Amino acid sequence: MRPPEGAPALSHAVALGLLQGPTELLPVSSSGHTTLIPWLAGWSYTALDGDVRKTFEVALHAGGGAALAIDMRRELWERTRSAGPAQVLALGLSLLPAAIVGVALREPIERRLGGPRSIAAGLLAGSIAMTLADAGPAGEERSFDQLGPLDGLVVGLAQAAALMPGVSRNGATLAAARARGFSRPGSQAISWAAAFPVIVGASLLKGRRLSSRTGGREARTALAAGALSSFLSTLASARLMRRARRDGLRLLPFALYRCLLAGLVVIRLRRVGSGS
Repeated sequence: MRPPEGAPALSHAVALGLLQGPTELLPVSSSGHTTLIPWLAGWSYTALDGDVRKTFEVALHAGGGAALAIDMRRELWERTRSAGPAQVLALGLSLLPAAIVGVALREPIERRLGGPRSIAAGLLAGSIAMTLADAGPAGEERSFDQLGPLDGLVVGLAQAAALMPGVSRNGATLAAARARGFSRPGSQAISWAAAFPVIVGASLLKGRRLSSRTGGREARTALAAGALSSFLSTLASARLMRRARRDGLRLLPFALYRCLLAGLVVIRLRRVGSGS
């Protein structure tokens, strides 16, 4: 496969890498931010060939996935090892929908739904789901130990829906778990236990593809800078968020932020459409 030509500016590569960490760990859509921030800021990154941007985004995800594999390996290994047969089956079922949809439809989804308008729609749809799911009663909520096969399948369908840019894998799985009656800490544990194999597996696959798609020296430098800054920001974010992973997140503040970002996209689209 011929390497794509061109490269992101080094400052843009580092900035997007630093952005990858917190947006991957919070329910705000890392892929949506990687597209929207350069577009809103008017960076030259948006003028690059689509294959160049895709290759660079692969580097970001590979760096972030490697950081998560290092930081969360003990936590998730201990939780998985102590899980009963029902929880193991549920986690297995949570992988299937995203794997099937990812193999069959990932490229068409990204090609047709990867623009600012579609991402804004994904942000708004995810915000509504997160708000409704997190508004449940605080009492008598379920814990991770009560995870069953149907719960796993529902979480898996949420992960598959999150392949649409803007929806957010973290936000979708948290909303699905909350809708199934799990507490915030339980939902957080389910979200990461279900996502960890997907993130690491996708990062390994993307890393293999990345090795055959690097271009010239400038491109390799930008890819390395993006991957390294993504690795460092994800590792730092994961360690800063350990308490949040234990206690769980309130989804309403993130839903409001997503609506604000979608509103900025709509305003920019209207200005572009009016020629102003």
